[in-house]
Amino acid sequence: MAIGSEPRTTGKLAVPIGTDPVDPSRAPGTRIEGRSLRQVAWRRLRRDRGAMAGAVVVILLILMAVFAPLIVDLLGHPPNEFHQDTIDPATQLPEFRFPFGGFSAEYLMGVEPPFGRDIFSRIIYGSRISLLIAFLATMLSVVLGSTMGVIAGYFGGWVDTVISRAMDVFLAFPILVFAIALAGVVPDRAFGLSGDTLRIVLLIFIIGFFNWGYIARIIRGQTLSLREREFVDAARSLGARGPYIIFKEIVPNLIAPIVIYSTLLIPTNIIFEAALSFLGVGIRPPTATWGGMLSEAVRYYTLPHFVFWPGLAIFITVLSFNLFGDGLRDALDPKTR
Repeated sequence: MAIGSEPRTTGKLAVPIGTDPVDPSRAPGTRIEGRSLRQVAWRRLRRDRGAMAGAVVVILLILMAVFAPLIVDLLGHPPNEFHQDTIDPATQLPEFRFPFGGFSAEYLMGVEPPFGRDIFSRIIYGSRISLLIAFLATMLSVVLGSTMGVIAGYFGGWVDTVISRAMDVFLAFPILVFAIALAGVVPDRAFGLSGDTLRIVLLIFIIGFFNWGYIARIIRGQTLSLREREFVDAARSLGARGPYIIFKEIVPNLIAPIVIYSTLLIPTNIIFEAALSFLGVGIRPPTATWGGMLSEAVRYYTLPHFVFWPGLAIFITVLSFNLFGDGLRDALDPKTR
């Protein structure tokens, strides 16, 4: 036997010299490639079936909201179009009642009493309002909260004290009561805006501006930990100043928690927008919103499908974002296996 080809015994196994003992099928001399943090996170996320299912549903919801007009043209009717021929004039209820009421090939989810509007179309268009307000309000909260949290955590001292007390004020603020009061006194036209545009901007401001304290407190705690790390001390020893350290050393290490808590904040904002619409201070009728549909359905407790579909839409959306956010947190957390 030629020199170099003799087997080398390791315990009970005989492994030829030059062969990887972990993977004997690997050819001699093959280099073992490492995995980046992004690849490791993706591998963890891909193993989490709940998170992947949530991500798929979230993508489908976004596509549904973007292509709502096309979907309604193919499968439904205009969301505010009346179909009085489907309503019994005597009872003001759908004439064709199946297990829940109003289902047919033409009306996939039935019709709304007393006008006969297509529930399917209103659910599709309602997703545009809910997701738009939730996404933009979350972006506003994340930008404000991350900025305040980084400033408070890095500089400390009186800056940290002032911002921390502001966080406490906003966290204790009765946002629901304030939203009801503010939405009730704002006129139909203000700041050059009117109609649904004004109500959407108002809701984004109320939900986003008064919710930044939650993420600010989390980012502040992360920043307090990062500013004492060795790589920050090394940057200071090389003469780096505060802005450079914040944007080059600290903020990149905060991307993961910011993304994670953003995905967990979106469902909260969706529920809050639905609650405001349910209370009558959100988007005004006849514009379709999930909360508004639930509010109108309260009067028709004998028609469970009227409540079922908007409630199911809110439930699936919130559950999907929560599953995806939890899986993303586990995938990006370096302490998890």
